[in-house]
Amino acid sequence: MNYYERALALKEETIAHRRFFHVNAEIGLNMPKGQAYVLEELKKLGIDAKPCGHGVTATVGKSGKCLLLRADMDALPMAEESGLDFACPTGTEAHTCGHDFHVAMLLTAAKMLKENEANLEGTVKFMFQPAEETFEGAKDMIENGILENPVPDAALAYHVTSGKMPVGIYMYNATGTMMFSVDGFKITVHGKGSHGAYPHSGIDPINIAAHIYMGLESLIAREVDPAKANVLTIGKFNAGSAPNIIPESAVLEGTIRSNDKASRELLVRRMQEVAERIAAVYGGTVEIERPSGVAPLICDPKLTNEFVGYMSAMGIPGAMPYPGISASASEDFASIAERIPSTFMYLSAGFLDDRGLAPAHNPKVQFNEDVCPMGAACYAHCATEWLKNNK
Repeated sequence: MNYYERALALKEETIAHRRFFHVNAEIGLNMPKGQAYVLEELKKLGIDAKPCGHGVTATVGKSGKCLLLRADMDALPMAEESGLDFACPTGTEAHTCGHDFHVAMLLTAAKMLKENEANLEGTVKFMFQPAEETFEGAKDMIENGILENPVPDAALAYHVTSGKMPVGIYMYNATGTMMFSVDGFKITVHGKGSHGAYPHSGIDPINIAAHIYMGLESLIAREVDPAKANVLTIGKFNAGSAPNIIPESAVLEGTIRSNDKASRELLVRRMQEVAERIAAVYGGTVEIERPSGVAPLICDPKLTNEFVGYMSAMGIPGAMPYPGISASASEDFASIAERIPSTFMYLSAGFLDDRGLAPAHNPKVQFNEDVCPMGAACYAHCATEWLKNNK
């Protein structure tokens, strides 16, 4: 089967899948509409699909080696301002990262692989995953058996990108860290509430939290190796209910990201020490929670170059490899890549006109649906060729 030609014929169907998820955007682990949709669509194809944790899994093919194909499905907790007539209407969820494309492309890939099942020389296993944005989804599916029965021998995932670039560029890294680790943290500072006119009678948690904020900023400037790449961001600072009340508590939430294991370990440890000791200096205490932790995403060099070869041989018009990409964002596909040889690639889905001005995670971002046949075909073609050449 020529998967690209078939994917072009199925383009409108793939776009319909994408737009269903776009309109019905869901966040986090619990995605009842999305999970039900994927289960139903796979059932229509004659594929025996089942829930896996909060996600969906299924297989096509026969005994032999097994390749896992993964697509994340979740949106972001934000309003959409794209101006599209199929924008999510809730005002609280939006597919501003492009995960709606991933699930749509993998559904079409599943259809094509099922059509060509007799010629597959092994098993393709599908992983439709929730909660990538909260770094919970891959772990949830691992805990519920996605890497068992059958055990995948390797894995492949794609992610679309926005911006002013033509459709067809595929970006990868076969030599180093592709995406940074991430460790989310929440620091709750406990003080003692009082009247704003009598600050000496209380313990001000806002003052403590402000000093913790500045102390954490110094970790990047003075404690980690400047030859390594590290980012510490406080994205949320909440405290107080009135201007004349010193509150009981204040909350800081943020992330630590690194492309280096030792730096990651140092920053996580020192974040806790700095918060605890600064709070003690000013008479307060802290509680520290770490809701998420994902390793750096490092792709298997041999496997990655193998998939690049398969994609280059497809003859997709405008397709162009872009090696060595490295991003300070994070990706919970790293939880799969830690366990089995894996490859993760970006597919450009941008516009060369004004629609390409907004980046991902921006409420105005738009992605080019012309990427749909390319992504679906690459999933299916790479799976077929890998099974053929890795018996």
